[in-house]
Amino acid sequence: MDKIIKTEAEWKAQLSDLAYKVTRKHGTERAGSHENFPKGPGTYMCVCCGAPVFDQAAKFESGTGWPSFYQPVDNEMVGESIDRSFFMKRTEVHCNRCDAHLGHVFPDGPQPTGLRYCINGVALEFEPEG
Repeated sequence: MDKIIKTEAEWKAQLSDLAYKVTRKHGTERAGSHENFPKGPGTYMCVCCGAPVFDQAAKFESGTGWPSFYQPVDNEMVGESIDRSFFMKRTEVHCNRCDAHLGHVFPDGPQPTGLRYCINGVALEFEPEG
């Protein structure tokens, strides 16, 4: 996998203000701001670099207000790190290709993994199958 590296100015020029804040500055979008995700088959791509990160088939309704998935498309594409912001310890999820902050993963998801990847919708672009 080729690493994507850009300057802050290049990221700002490419992304919306909110996408920049979330993906490059580790922000979080308001819950419920992306309720209208497509229902058909397809792949969710990183908004920064286009890497495939989650499949529609792994999406589920978590009731949290953020898109949730029980596994990434490929574990090589999605990395994890410890996030100690806001006086909490959470596991941050990022795109391994461009280091974009995607969201967090929690151990309270459905089977088969038991994981809930709680992802900022603004960090994703949907590519329909076909």
